[in-house]
Amino acid sequence: MPPIVTIRTRNNGPFVVEGPVIICDAQGNPFPINPDKPNIALCRCGHSANKPFCDGAHKHCDFQAAETGVLVKRDDG
Repeated sequence: MPPIVTIRTRNNGPFVVEGPVIICDAQGNPFPINPDKPNIALCRCGHSANKPFCDGAHKHCDFQAAETGVLVKRDDG
C-alpha cells in the first residue's frame, strides 16, 4: 500500500502537504522539492513570490481563511 499523503490547512496560511508527492506545472514539468523536508507548504493567498510554494506572504497581505472539516462518523460494521 502506498504511503498516505495528508494535506492540512493552516488557519490564515498555506496548505501543508505531508508525504511523498510530485508537484507539476501546467505543462507537466515537476518543481524541485527538497527530499530532506518531510512537509511542503503550498501558497493559497496568491501573494507568494515563490509560487506554488508558500514564502510567508500571507502574514502581510491580510489573508483570511480558517476552514474546518465536518466530522463524519464512519460505520465500519
